[in-house]
This record gives sequence, C-alpha cells and structure tokens, in this order.
Amino acid sequence: MSWKSKGFDPNPKSMVTKKLTLLLCIGCFCAGMLFSDRMWTVPEAEDKTISRAMGVKDERLKLISEGCDPIRKDVKHESKDILSEVSRTHNAIQTLDKTISNLEMELAATRAVQESIINGSPISDELKIPETNGKRKYLMVVGINTAFSSRKRRDSVRATWMPQGEERKKLEEEKGIIMRFVIGHSATSGGILDRAIEAEDRKHGDFLRLEHVEGYLELSAKTKTYFATAAALWDADFYVKVDDDVHVNIATLGATLARHRTKPRVYIGCMKSGPVLAQK
Repeated sequence: MSWKSKGFDPNPKSMVTKKLTLLLCIGCFCAGMLFSDRMWTVPEAEDKTISRAMGVKDERLKLISEGCDPIRKDVKHESKDILSEVSRTHNAIQTLDKTISNLEMELAATRAVQESIINGSPISDELKIPETNGKRKYLMVVGINTAFSSRKRRDSVRATWMPQGEERKKLEEEKGIIMRFVIGHSATSGGILDRAIEAEDRKHGDFLRLEHVEGYLELSAKTKTYFATAAALWDADFYVKVDDDVHVNIATLGATLARHRTKPRVYIGCMKSGPVLAQK
C-alpha cells in the first residue's frame, strides 16, 4: 500500500538537494560580505592617500605664494650672497685703483721736488706738493735754535744759506721749505731782550716765537716745544732742528729727505752723547 501527500516528499534525494542549496546560499552570502568589505576598504585607503597628496600640494602652493618655498628661498639667499660678494670685490678693486693712483701722483711729485731741489729750478704748478685737509703740504720745516745773545750768528745765517724777503717766500711756495729762527721769551716778559727780538722780527720776519722761557738748562724742553708748535702750524713731511752755528746745504738736505719721504716716522740725526764729528 502506498500513499502521497501534497508538500511532502519522502524521497531522500530531495532532502540532500535542499541541504546543498542552503549551504550554497550561506557560502554565497559570506563570499558577498567578504568581497563587499574589501571593495569598501580599498577606496578608503585611496581616499586617504589622495587627501594627503592634495594637502601637501596645497601646503606647497601656500608656501610658494607666501615666498617661503624652501628650495626657492635657498636659491634666493645664494644669489644674494653671490651678488654681495661681487659688490665687495668691485669696491675693493676701485679702492685699490685709487690708492695706486694716489701713490703714483705722490711719487711723481716727490721726484719732481727732488730734481727741482738738486737743479735749483722752480717747481711747476702741476707738480707742487699736494695740499691735504685744507692745509698746504710742505716738504720740511727747519727750526734754527737761537738765543737772545746770538744776533751775529743769525746775521751770518741770513747772509749765507737762509734766503730773505721774497726769496724765502718763493722757497716756501715753490719748494715747500720753511725756515725760522726759534726762540722763546725772557724770564721778564716784555723786557729789553724780548723787545730787541720783536724789532729784529719786524725787520726780517723770520722768527718763530715759542711759549717757553729761555735758559740753557731748558734746551730739551725748548726742542720739544718747537716740534709741537711747528707740527701745529705747518703740515710737513719733516721737521728739522739745527743750531744757529750750523750752516746747512739746503739742496743736499732736501734731496736726502726726499729719498726717505715714503717711509713712515723717520728719525735722522745723532742719538748718542759725546763727539759727533769723526774728522775735523
């Protein structure tokens, strides 16, 4: 006897098929979930990468717009350093050229003065000793140390190697050589000795009066005062001190000093005590 009911199949093969279908559905669902997770994860990572790239690009554009690009900034600094170095080098070259030109002019003037002194010819206006700082530049100032009682010695100097009047002025203007008798004051200021020197100075005009009281024991102080006074009155390359019993060959002295003109702080003379002359 057999029986059959609707919706119920006692066949075992149909039971197996239903189980496989259920398992297949579950597997497809899991595979779909897994695939869906991977598809959503990758775009998220890509979005982050893109956003970071856009952020870096925006930051770089901001830096460039503000003039703060590190690469460009370094290039600008390097360019400025090169330009400043070139400018400094150019200025140094110009300064050196000016210095060389000035030295050449001074050398030419020195040679011209030396030749003029030796030959006794006047110096042209173009080769005169240049003036600096508004003061005339002289070759030398010769101070002849004298005393109140040395009138005969002074007259001897005037009659031999010290020009008078216009000749002395011409020597000062053309050859830059100044000569003066150097004397101070007596112990009684305004006395007969001072009046005698004042009268002699009015006649010849060749004295340099010092703020100094004359005395044999004060000769060193007198010499010091003379150098200080002469340096304040005249801008010269050399300041010479001689006594009134010495007769100087001005041409030879000028030629000798001209050879030492380019040397700084030259001292020429006897720096020891005792006899000076080796021969009579």
